[in-house]
Amino acid sequence: MLSGIRILVVEDEPSVAATLVDVVEDAGGEVVGIARSVSEARQMIRAQGFDAAVLDLNLADGEVTPVLEALQARKAPTVVYSGGELPAHVRQRHPELMTLRKPVLPGRLVAEILRARKQQT
Repeated sequence: MLSGIRILVVEDEPSVAATLVDVVEDAGGEVVGIARSVSEARQMIRAQGFDAAVLDLNLADGEVTPVLEALQARKAPTVVYSGGELPAHVRQRHPELMTLRKPVLPGRLVAEILRARKQQT
């Protein structure tokens, strides 16, 4: 399903990040990096080649809006995978953004990554 698709994971909780890696790899995708902070994510967005991103909204070091903006500027298909709700100001700015509330079944996450990619083309 995700064959040949390179995914950037932005998640600061190690167990959740490991689960995301398993889901992506089990679906045939490749995780190109795991960013555990806003600064790591911004650096990886500039440096890494990837096809889509899975983004947690709540990172330990701050607001992820700059990360989301960098992903959107790059036109990177993005799925928000978070324990919380998408803030209203983010929803207004990015109405097309797919948001999944943790936890979800692996198949749903894979399907939403594919849907986000399809919307970007």
